[in-house]
Amino acid sequence: MATKTNPFTFLQQVRSEVAKVVWPSRRETAITTAMVFVMAAAASIFFLLADMVLGWGVSLLVGIGR
Repeated sequence: MATKTNPFTFLQQVRSEVAKVVWPSRRETAITTAMVFVMAAAASIFFLLADMVLGWGVSLLVGIGR
């Protein structure tokens, strides 16, 4: 069974752990955000093209593509 911790002690421990966190700089955050947007755009274009090619192939196989 877990031991009970004093709320004041718990908050002190949380504060000391948060102090150990290395937070990214504003520049790192902006670069990472831009990379996420670029990769999302690239993935959406790739899947659009893949969907178009597969749709064309299926319509040829089914015979309604003419």
